[in-house]
Amino acid sequence: MFRTGRVAVTALCALAVAAGCSSDDGEKPDTSNISITTMRGALLQAADVGPTWKAPEESADPNQLVSICGGTTAAPEVPPGAQVVASPLVDEGEKGAQTLEQIALVYGDKSGADAAMTGLKAIADNCQGNLSVAAVNNDERNEPAYTETVQQQPLKQDNWTGFTVIRHKKYEASHPGTADTAVTVIQRTNVVLVDAYAIYQLSNASTGSQFDADWQKLVGTVVQRVG
Repeated sequence: MFRTGRVAVTALCALAVAAGCSSDDGEKPDTSNISITTMRGALLQAADVGPTWKAPEESADPNQLVSICGGTTAAPEVPPGAQVVASPLVDEGEKGAQTLEQIALVYGDKSGADAAMTGLKAIADNCQGNLSVAAVNNDERNEPAYTETVQQQPLKQDNWTGFTVIRHKKYEASHPGTADTAVTVIQRTNVVLVDAYAIYQLSNASTGSQFDADWQKLVGTVVQRVG
């Protein structure tokens, strides 16, 4: 059995419009800085996503981001010089869970954001493509053995550019279940947005059919709210 505290999956139901990638035709780069107030207002709150979402009971380490490469790799530290705005959310039920980590790194100028993006991209470029992790059972965590595939793809949303790391985790046959994660890192001028959406399914060995649409909708909605 899983002992994660994450237990039914409900659909993302409050985001009305999926944000698609825009065309380059006639598009001019935005060189103006984005304020921390703007990013605070752009990050999604529980009511924006759906009625079963809420803020997690435990606070995350404010000095860490999210694991980009998956497996047993540690989450990278927040690149230096940023003001950090975060909005973590969870949706738990009887057959799985969803989580959403939104972290905006706001720098004083574009050069700071450029350096942060370069460092995070270097981490993603060194992710191992296929992982095999043994079962863990201790006082802090109980997780069956699993295999995980990791792939990186470029991403452009309006004037934001960067990449997404897609991870698909499959648990051993005696504990059927999956965990699908999309970690998006995109930049516009002085801001780097880190958005990690994950869906966990118990007793189900297949990827959720709406996974790709959901993570793109979540990222796209934040981008649209920045304006």
